[in-house]
Amino acid sequence: MAERRSPAFQATDKLAFLLSLVPYLMDHDRVTVAEAAAHFGVSEAQIRDAVNLIGLSGVPGDTAAYLHGDLFEVDYDALDRGEIVVMNFVAIDDSPRFSAREAAALIAGLQYLSALPENADRATLAELMAKLSRGASDEPTRVAVEQSASDETVALIRSAMDERLRIDFDYVNAEGEQRRRTVEPLRVESVDATWYLRGWDTDREAPRTFRIDRMSSVARSTAPVTHRPDEVPLSDSLFQGSGDDLVVTIEVAKSALPLLADYVPEGAAATEVEGRVRTSVRVSHYSGLKRLLAGMSGVATVVEPEAARNAVAEWAAAGAAQYRD
Repeated sequence: MAERRSPAFQATDKLAFLLSLVPYLMDHDRVTVAEAAAHFGVSEAQIRDAVNLIGLSGVPGDTAAYLHGDLFEVDYDALDRGEIVVMNFVAIDDSPRFSAREAAALIAGLQYLSALPENADRATLAELMAKLSRGASDEPTRVAVEQSASDETVALIRSAMDERLRIDFDYVNAEGEQRRRTVEPLRVESVDATWYLRGWDTDREAPRTFRIDRMSSVARSTAPVTHRPDEVPLSDSLFQGSGDDLVVTIEVAKSALPLLADYVPEGAAATEVEGRVRTSVRVSHYSGLKRLLAGMSGVATVVEPEAARNAVAEWAAAGAAQYRD
């Protein structure tokens, strides 16, 4: 009885299938017909037909004739034994390739991505790194991206979230105060190179945000969580205000105003003053204000209250004194 052919070999799809099969065979020096059929979800007969067609394909030489080396070369003896071995690939090396330096940069980026907890499919990333290494014009420089302590902490938080457990940790706030916290983890997010935990603070009975690099002695609790992530409303903004926040008036360059979007209260007035925008920001304490303005030297100025101006001025003077010493 003839084997029924799957829809994958309809005329409109055959070319796309062959274009996918050739790179697959390049990545596998020796693969069985059954493995290839399982990979593409087609019958073994269809795989054999495709391999036979590949063996009749190539690029003619200058004489417009197919000479030795102008065709894909298939080991038909191996094919009879149920294995696919292509001994010569045509025109593949003529395509543009990444330089060794370009491939090394991409591989380093993929190594970083594979270390992030949310990228669970590390096998796919590893396969892509191997392809980049093989397909470069020269052997890429060997690079490695070292994991940080935050990566390990993020992984532990993720596991606690999966098991719906609370976590305990020591936390140092922006004012340098340390205390033990118990939190029900809801979400892990990153901004630039900094990781944050958003969770339900059991002491304050409210959602709070914690910088993961300020957490230490992190441990999973045996106590189960009482709040599900879909039960606690979290704003799109990473930083959430509270009634205890301090409001500070600043003047900032118009181009830098988007950098403060998370700190500007909803509905805050914004007026232009001598080419700058005067508006207000919300901070939990003046230590947070100093940290915020540290990265905005020359583009942001504190206007009021006087206590905020003095706090920033004293902090800047202390920093300048360190350089003089």
